[in-house]
Amino acid sequence: MSSYRTVFWDIGGVIVELNSIREGYAAFIEDLAADADLDSSPALDRWTSALGEHFKGREKPRYRLARDGYAKATAELFDNDPPADWGARLEAAVSAAVRPKLGAPETIRRLSGTDVDQSIVSDIDTPEAHLLLGALDVRDRFDHITTSEAVGYTKPDERMFRDALDALSADPDETLMIGDRYGHDIVGAAALGIDTVGYGPDATGPKTTYEIDDLREVPGIVGIDG
Repeated sequence: MSSYRTVFWDIGGVIVELNSIREGYAAFIEDLAADADLDSSPALDRWTSALGEHFKGREKPRYRLARDGYAKATAELFDNDPPADWGARLEAAVSAAVRPKLGAPETIRRLSGTDVDQSIVSDIDTPEAHLLLGALDVRDRFDHITTSEAVGYTKPDERMFRDALDALSADPDETLMIGDRYGHDIVGAAALGIDTVGYGPDATGPKTTYEIDDLREVPGIVGIDG
């Protein structure tokens, strides 16, 4: 029997290497620029700036859809008349570029072969969560996916964690949250009595239960190693 019955995962920075998503954005803009005879470098700067402004305009802790930001940023490059297939091209570019964090896929698969339930708890659009997990071939290893789109709020709002707890009928005392951001993942989970795994230097603090730099340490923490 494992020490924890449920494990929550963040996606960006924990399962997925964030730089790989940015590389996907760059490939997307380069693809569009080639067709439209645009200079890809300033086009990417303009696109990322517009996307950043989209997110800055949200009223915390409310969530603002990333795909609306993608649409605005892309439309800005084309005087509000972007190619009709821009969304599919963005998904294809990101899916092709995405890379996992070291140890993430094998750890997810290791846990899925036990009595431990796994859920995503991530500030992300729902379709994008499925896209990224599918690209890494781990989507079917999760028993539930909680996204900010579905809940309407971002971490550390307790509604994010409660959604996953309720969906899996999980006990906070038997649940572990793996995150890379102290103020979002760790503080939010700890407020509900969930033990936390701080992955990397930005997730350490007094409310971090375990600190790791390698996700392959997680099975040992959960109590299923060996």
